[in-house]
Amino acid sequence: MSERERFSGSDSDQAPTIAGINSDRVTETLPSHPRVLVAPLHYEPRYSYPLLVWLHGEESEGERQLLEVMPQLDLQYYVAVAPRGVGSNEDFGSNWPQTEEGIVQAASCVFHAMTSAEKRFRIARDKVFIAGHQSGGTMAIRLAWRYPDLFAGAVSLCGPIARTHRPLAQFAKIRRLPVLLTIGRDCDCYGPCQAAEDLKFLHAAGINVMLRQYPGCSELSGYMLADVNRWMMEIVAGTQIVR
Repeated sequence: MSERERFSGSDSDQAPTIAGINSDRVTETLPSHPRVLVAPLHYEPRYSYPLLVWLHGEESEGERQLLEVMPQLDLQYYVAVAPRGVGSNEDFGSNWPQTEEGIVQAASCVFHAMTSAEKRFRIARDKVFIAGHQSGGTMAIRLAWRYPDLFAGAVSLCGPIARTHRPLAQFAKIRRLPVLLTIGRDCDCYGPCQAAEDLKFLHAAGINVMLRQYPGCSELSGYMLADVNRWMMEIVAGTQIVR
């Protein structure tokens, strides 16, 4: 039994419609693994779509952050799903604690979300991306490296690279997994200096990583998300050069 099968379990719950980008394309499930699921515009059931798994940041409305992100990415070419964080914070709500228990719980949420998306839409299993903001970005990279066979690429937006709990344990497999890091030029929590150290660490390990810097702090900008979209589409189209 694979790691994903071990975590995915059943997903027979029925999801009510919620307000969002377009009510007939957005659903939210409410039981033990809350998530938001967004269908592509003009969904074609005979086409296998790339899947984007989004892990929200702390300073957001949780999984509903996906509804703000997708219009700035692409509403036509992806199925997208966002699970709710597994930790809680009095100031910011749900988040992604970087502990062994938090990692296992996050993996469970992500695998349930992926299974939910695959039950509703036709997904290209070799074109699954995981991305996140702040601690969600850190967790996105961590899970991609822990389960590299499941993902075509991973993105961390304003979230530092994890150094604890052996993130490079599957070194031989993750060297060719594309990673995109973005930072805010004026950010104190994860700025250019720390990102430069992460980049040095990853290059020394032979990890395939791209770093991009944007004005501002840790907010999600349209420029940042447009670049993320182009980066993913280059991988989908097979035009990105991988070392």
